[in-house]
Amino acid sequence: MSSYFTDLAQQYIDGEWRPGTGSWDIIDFNPYDGEKLASITIATVEEVDDAYRAAERAQKKWGATNAYARRAVFEKALALIDEREAEIAEVIIAELGGTRLKAAFELHLVREFLRESIQLALRPEGKIIPSPVDGKENRLYRVPVGVVGVISPFNFPFLLSIKSVAPALALGNGVVLKPHQNTPIVGGSLVAKIFEDAGLPGGLLNVVITDIAEIGDAFIEHPVPKVISFTGSDKVGRHVATVCAANFKRSVLELGGNSALVVLEDADIDYAVDAAVFSRYVHQGQVCMAANRVLVDRSIEAEFTEKFVAKVRTLKTGDPSDPQTVIGPVINSSQADALSSAVDQAIAEGATALLHGSTTDNLVEPSVLTGLPADSDLLRQEIFGPVVFLVPFDGEEEAVRIVNDSPYGLSGAVHTADIERGVNFAKQIDTGMFHVNDGTVHDEPLVPFGGEKHSGIGRLNGETTVDAFTTTKWISVQHGRSFFPF
Repeated sequence: MSSYFTDLAQQYIDGEWRPGTGSWDIIDFNPYDGEKLASITIATVEEVDDAYRAAERAQKKWGATNAYARRAVFEKALALIDEREAEIAEVIIAELGGTRLKAAFELHLVREFLRESIQLALRPEGKIIPSPVDGKENRLYRVPVGVVGVISPFNFPFLLSIKSVAPALALGNGVVLKPHQNTPIVGGSLVAKIFEDAGLPGGLLNVVITDIAEIGDAFIEHPVPKVISFTGSDKVGRHVATVCAANFKRSVLELGGNSALVVLEDADIDYAVDAAVFSRYVHQGQVCMAANRVLVDRSIEAEFTEKFVAKVRTLKTGDPSDPQTVIGPVINSSQADALSSAVDQAIAEGATALLHGSTTDNLVEPSVLTGLPADSDLLRQEIFGPVVFLVPFDGEEEAVRIVNDSPYGLSGAVHTADIERGVNFAKQIDTGMFHVNDGTVHDEPLVPFGGEKHSGIGRLNGETTVDAFTTTKWISVQHGRSFFPF
C-alpha cells in the first residue's frame, strides 16, 4: 500500500497537516478488494472556518504577487507529477478502482490543465473604456475574487480538483478544497501535497476532508468564499446553487449528463462502434459525458448492433491493476446496486438484454439493452456505470427529438460521412458540447466546458476560467474637473 494512504490521511489547513477533531472517521476503502486504505478523522465546522480564514489571510499577499512569480509554482507542480507519475497512478488504481488506462488518461489531462494554468497566471487583461464625460478615463481591472471553495467528485478526482484549484490559484485566489468522501487522498490530500512540495505558500490551499452529516452547509454558506466550484450530481448541484444564491455567491456547476451518441445511416459503422464503446465504458461508465444512449438509424441498426455487442463482449472486467482490464469496479456497493436495479427495471419494462452482465461485489459487467419503451424514465436519467441503451430512429428529425428529450444537456456526438451534415445536426441539440465523428468524452484546457439544462451553470477552461475566478473592477479617473449641478 502506498505511503500516501498513511502520510496524507489528515486535514491540510494553514500549511499544516493535522488530524480532524470530529467525532467519527471516514474510512477509505479500495473498491476492488475492500482493503482499508486509510482512516481519516473528519473536519468540523470550526476546521472549515480555520481553512477559509487561512485562505483569506494568505490570499492578500498572493493576489499582489507578480504573476510571473506565481507561475513558477505551477511549473514545479508539473515537474513533480512527472516525477511521481508511477506512484500516483497506483494510488488512483487503489482508491478509485481506475484501470491503468484510466489512470494514464487522468494523469495526461492533469498535466495538460497544469500547463494551461502556467499561462493562465498571465491571462487577465484590463481595458480602458471610452467615456462620454470630458477628461474621464475608465479603467477596467481583472482582479481575483478572493477565496474559492472547490467540491470535487469521485470519478476523476485528481483532474477535477486540479481543474478548479490550479486556475483559481494561478489567478491570485486562495482555495479551500473539499474532496469526495470516497476519494479523500486522490481528490484532496494528494493535491495539497503536490502544491506544498512545489512551494505554494502555506494557507493558500487548504483541504478539509469531511461530510455534510458533520458540517451541514457550512462549506458553502461560509462568508469568506465568493465562488463555489462544484462538480457532482444535479440533485446536489441544485442545492449548492440555492444556498449560494441565498448567500450572494457565484456558483460554477459541472453536473451530470445523459449524453447520446448518434449514428446516421451514412456513418462508418466500424469506427462508430469503436467510438460508442469507448464513450460508454471508459472508467466503467462513471463519466458525466459518457454515452448513456446510443441512437442508430434503423437502416443500419442490425449491423451496428451485432458489431457493438461483439466488441463489448471482449471488454475484460476485473482487477484494475491488471493492464488487460478495461472495466474495473464501480466506486461502492450503492452504485453497484443501483446499476443492477436499473437493468432489472429496464427488462421489467420490456427491454431486451442483448448482453446482461453479472454483478459481483463492486464489479459490474457490461450490459447492452434495446427495445426500452420510449416513455421510460431510464432514457432520461444519468446511468453512472457500464449499462447502455440502444435506441433506433427513423431519420434525422426523429433523432434530434430523441436526443433532446432529456433534462440534461452536457455532451454528445454524431457520426456521418458528411461533416457539415454533422455540424448542422449538432446545432440542433440542446447541449453545451457536441462532437462530430468522435466520442462523447472530451475535455481540453482552452475550450469552454460545461452544460445546459440540468447539466450545469457556467463554464470552465481557457477564458471562461478567468471569468469564473476573477471579477471586474471599474476605476475611473477624472483628469479635469467634473461639473456638479448643486
